[in-house]
Amino acid sequence: MKTVGFVISRKENEKRRALCLEDIEKIRHKDMLFFEKGYFDDFGISDDEIEAHGCKTVSREEVLKKDIICDPKVGDAQYLEILKNQTVFGWTHAVRNRDITDRLVSGSLTSYAWEDMFEKGRHIFYRNNEIAGEVAVLHAYQIFGKMPYETKVALLGRGNVGNGALKILTLLGADVTIYGRRQEELFRQELDRYDVIVNAVLWDTKRKDHIVSKADLLRMKKGSMIVDISCDKNGAVESSVPTTLDEPVYYESGVLHYVVDHTPTIVFKTATREISKQVVRFLDLLIEGKEDIILKDAKNIECGKIIDKRIIEFQSR
Repeated sequence: MKTVGFVISRKENEKRRALCLEDIEKIRHKDMLFFEKGYFDDFGISDDEIEAHGCKTVSREEVLKKDIICDPKVGDAQYLEILKNQTVFGWTHAVRNRDITDRLVSGSLTSYAWEDMFEKGRHIFYRNNEIAGEVAVLHAYQIFGKMPYETKVALLGRGNVGNGALKILTLLGADVTIYGRRQEELFRQELDRYDVIVNAVLWDTKRKDHIVSKADLLRMKKGSMIVDISCDKNGAVESSVPTTLDEPVYYESGVLHYVVDHTPTIVFKTATREISKQVVRFLDLLIEGKEDIILKDAKNIECGKIIDKRIIEFQSR
């Protein structure tokens, strides 16, 4: 049996957790779960309540000694350097991040990447992506100072993030036009019609062009806004640079840019609920040293050896 450590993310303003207290009851091997002290403080849940469910609360140092480290933001973690011959279970984003890959390899770690967990073709954490779209729109418009029903919006992308953004925009009365990947030229032609541009396209970093260039900003309406939910630096939107919740916006060429890179934490209780629904399905398997097809396909590094060919191909460019 393997132990699982649940560590508190130290990413700025990150409050999402990997598991909800009530979902612990669905796990057979509760005694193998170790939570960092204060894990649910932001939820109003004490360490005593965690232990009443049959788990343990221990220091951060002890959590990081466990066989498996479960952390939604493991890809942003500063503790990877001290892990050795262990397993990490969370969003790693190793394909696009050479630094993360190097740390996973040097520690001879095994990595199960949440971003690569799919069931029957659908990403199992799709609701987190939808929430990102929902919350980004809500938060950005508060800063923008307008209600959506006063604005004409171009929405770039038809995936889960775009679906979340569309839900809120539609419910709040925005006039929305959706542009798919094959309509980039059409969008560029019509860009100056919109008060708000929402980007929900995961950018292909092999591309050297942009859907919205810096020069395009000069064509946009005065007082307009870009909400870049995908947050790819200088990606689909050339002028985009990821921002934080403390400083969520900036202006360039008179256009307000909102590029917060982890919006679901704004509604951390809702986001945690959705994350936990999926995480709880795999904990007993991991504890027992087993894999189903979803875990097997999501394993990108094993004992320090890269097994996901995309990592090698992407990072060898």
